[in-house]
Amino acid sequence: MYNKLKYTFAVCLLLTSLMVNAQVTIQSPYSKFGLGNVRGSLLPQYRAMGGISTAVYKPSFFNNINIQNPASYAGINSTTLDIGLTGVINELSNSTQSEQNFNASLSHVAMAFPITRKSALSFGILPYSQLGYDFKNTVQVGTTAANTKTVDYKYTGEGGLTKAYLGYGMQFGDHFRVGANVEYLFGNLLENRSTEYANDPGAINSRLQAKNSVGGVSFTYGAQYDFRLGNKTSLVFGYSGSSNSNINSKISNVVTQYNIINGEEQSAFDTLSIVENRKTNLKLPLVHNFGISIQKDNKWLIGADYRMGKWSNLTIDNVNQGLQDTYGVSVGGQYTPDVNAINGYFKRVDYRLGFSHDKTYIQVNNQDIKQTAITLGLGLPLSSINRGSIYKMNLTAELGKRGTVSNGLLQEKFVNLHLAFTLNDGSWFRRFKFD
Repeated sequence: MYNKLKYTFAVCLLLTSLMVNAQVTIQSPYSKFGLGNVRGSLLPQYRAMGGISTAVYKPSFFNNINIQNPASYAGINSTTLDIGLTGVINELSNSTQSEQNFNASLSHVAMAFPITRKSALSFGILPYSQLGYDFKNTVQVGTTAANTKTVDYKYTGEGGLTKAYLGYGMQFGDHFRVGANVEYLFGNLLENRSTEYANDPGAINSRLQAKNSVGGVSFTYGAQYDFRLGNKTSLVFGYSGSSNSNINSKISNVVTQYNIINGEEQSAFDTLSIVENRKTNLKLPLVHNFGISIQKDNKWLIGADYRMGKWSNLTIDNVNQGLQDTYGVSVGGQYTPDVNAINGYFKRVDYRLGFSHDKTYIQVNNQDIKQTAITLGLGLPLSSINRGSIYKMNLTAELGKRGTVSNGLLQEKFVNLHLAFTLNDGSWFRRFKFD
């Protein structure tokens, strides 16, 4: 058992190091707003069902880690390890042109194990938000044709926030469960804003470089209650939420001036102002998730979620970010033809399908930016290497769009591909007897 623990912790530490130090590589102009593209705490199994998770307890004997609602940890009865990767195919377009890009990264490392017959502990690390954009806005300034100049306003950003969590869930009686996660958010948000006179070699250009180094604690919590409708069928109600925590951060920024000669940017010749590691904070919003599901054990699951967030209250450095409140819905489900089938591999496969629609916290030109996606996935059983161990490979695809090309806006069409490996091992903490 101890060798397994040491090996697992070593792998988790290695993957955690890669996740923390890897450059976040996304291209999304909409990530300029707020904290970037907020990912949520969903593993691929739940993304494949449109993101339903609040009322998802345990549709089969196989254990999955539902970080979104820590009350579900109470159903974990064997050591569970989940590691995954994500690839994103993204197309940005407006009314006249479009461009495509692809990026991939480690998505999560999560582990859970039972403490008692009705409680379990979970911990892991995964992205909280991602920041990545590079665009410019060209305008003409001046009062007459003689003094009119072309000005490029350039905006770039990179980085993101990572979430490490430790959670515990337990069951009271036969139907009620509660749980909570303590989360540590950390990372850097790097943003530059430049003003350049494109056709004036002698002009003085300026740039603001800003860095927000975040590191602080937040909390999420949840509850579930199920009603038995039959011998193997149950109805589950769920709630989860996150607190409006104050997260510590340090702000650094520098304003420089520079020239562009023959199309090449020269080294800065003057620094107008500099601020290093000024202590401040950001205030996260209060978020609520409500869910309902109905399931037949080891056969099928159908559910729906409704979520809402007070993102209009988000402040960074005590400045309100001018965001909108959010809401969203998800519907989806899972079907397994015959979980105990001896002949016919595809009878033991989990088939997942879902749909999601969200009003994001972004509003541009008085138009709300909305996101819609269709999701599908497979849970593929793998051959067991050791007795008492069960492995699955989870494949998920999210096909969706965000924004619109009307009213001078941008539209993002995306295909998010997720690959995760999940291990259930009941032998880790088992006591063996020898005659």
